[in-house]
Amino acid sequence: MSWQENYQLWQDAELTPDMKAELVALAGDQDRLVEAFTRPMEFGTAGMRGVMQPGINAMNIYTVRQATEGLALFMDQLGATQKAAGVAISYDSRYHSQEFAYAAAGVLGAHGIKSYVFDSLRPTPELSFTVRHLQTYAGIMITASHNPKQYNGYKIYGPDGGQMPPEEVNQIVAYIEKVTDLFSVKALTQPELRAADLMQLIGEDIDQAYLAKLATVTIRPELIQKVANELSLVYTPLHGTGKMLYDRVFRTAGLTKVAVVPEQAVLDPEFATTPFPNPEFPQTFELAEKLGKETKADLLIATDPDADRLGAAVRQPDGNYHLLTGNQIAALMVNYILAAKQATNQLPADGCIVKSIVSSEFATKVAANYGVETRNVLTGFKYIGEQIEQMETTGKGHFLFGFEESYGYLVKSFVRDKDAMQASVLLAEVAAYYREQGKTMYDGLQELFAKFGYFQEKTVSFDFPGISGQETMANVMKEFRANPVTEVAGVAVTSTEDYQAQTTTAADGTVEKLQLPTADVLKYYLADDTWIAVRPSGTEPKIKLYFGVVDESIAASQAKIEKYQAALSPRLK
Repeated sequence: MSWQENYQLWQDAELTPDMKAELVALAGDQDRLVEAFTRPMEFGTAGMRGVMQPGINAMNIYTVRQATEGLALFMDQLGATQKAAGVAISYDSRYHSQEFAYAAAGVLGAHGIKSYVFDSLRPTPELSFTVRHLQTYAGIMITASHNPKQYNGYKIYGPDGGQMPPEEVNQIVAYIEKVTDLFSVKALTQPELRAADLMQLIGEDIDQAYLAKLATVTIRPELIQKVANELSLVYTPLHGTGKMLYDRVFRTAGLTKVAVVPEQAVLDPEFATTPFPNPEFPQTFELAEKLGKETKADLLIATDPDADRLGAAVRQPDGNYHLLTGNQIAALMVNYILAAKQATNQLPADGCIVKSIVSSEFATKVAANYGVETRNVLTGFKYIGEQIEQMETTGKGHFLFGFEESYGYLVKSFVRDKDAMQASVLLAEVAAYYREQGKTMYDGLQELFAKFGYFQEKTVSFDFPGISGQETMANVMKEFRANPVTEVAGVAVTSTEDYQAQTTTAADGTVEKLQLPTADVLKYYLADDTWIAVRPSGTEPKIKLYFGVVDESIAASQAKIEKYQAALSPRLK
């Protein structure tokens, strides 16, 4: 159908009053109408995410029902035991999140599938835990993570608590595509669901189980006890789900001096104090820094609205704060975990950390210093979850830590997604480790730089908005493959990994097979130990350019990145 025909269908449909009003408001904006009604929202391995508005390419109650109908039809084909296991559902603080969660439960109930729905918002990692704890077949998380207020999203989790693997997602997508009439999807009301025992509310019962597991994350709790009266933290949930548990999480770990940023502990779908609630942005920490200076905090911690990502800033000698990158946080955590386990005779001979292919080699060097293997996987925490499952199933390898450069970390495998609650506890323990030595985490970072090299990374995003964005992005990637990168700013490329073609090509033309799954990613290794990657985002209309360098000083490393960025950026414009 044309966008005009799709638009007419929505005009003729019996929409909810608020949706009808929003559709009327769109009437004079043809660009937005074309964007909203030309083609359906893409449902990928990370689910779907989009602006909340009417349309087939948007987040609204009708597209949520359509996606859930696809999941329900998929589950209808499963064995009776798997279908009876049901689906766990959680949601964040965004507009319509609770409404979407209950809409999903209603559609599942119409298929006789029971849902376990949180009584109020909860973090994404707790949803992952819940799938495993209740042994449901699947999980649904309504969240747009760190996106601005206009967005919402829908993620599906599999039986292991990780995001649903690609094979199952492809089958679900096939069922979603069969749901051509969004307005005819049957959904039971909440009273109907409860009367038929097809929806069960959950909350404190799961919280207690999750908190009990979080209490096992600390490795040397005596360190925290020693400095508990001295170690000062500032925490901000950025108006999101971290507020629900942070106080109990920190108290359980023995941390007594934790101040919360009061303005950002309000569950506000407007994200009034931080329009981009992303813990990698300096602006996100402005209020935390102000409170940190008042309380002389050693460490500032921010979690994004669904509490799966964590950002941090550490106190410097002059009293100001240094914002850590995701890769630096990972290196500090890996060093502490391995040192602490070694000191307490808990470091296994087959220990292993897992990271994404676009994350720093900094943590890899640290791990190697302790004789610990690093495994690289494609971007997406589900791939880290797959490695954990493989280790636990085969008995080959012992999971110690997983991370992505985009501020996602996992310490223990009772969750199979990035978990900012776990990371908060561990990072506080890292701060205690340095505090006991009379040092700060900033000092600790400088020590790692001096020992392993001055690693620096940077990610640059190029936006491709609008209905033609996907096609333009595909053409950019085609151009990179048609005209291979053989040198960057005069430095030779020694090998190229093409994850779409599944090949590694050396400078002499030798080709070897890659062992990771297919993905639209190119990664270049340069003669000076630099790596560069080009990758379209899986959730946003962006192509990301990643740089990872190492040199003898921070200044030299930063100069390298600037040089390489200037050389390659024109190819993405």
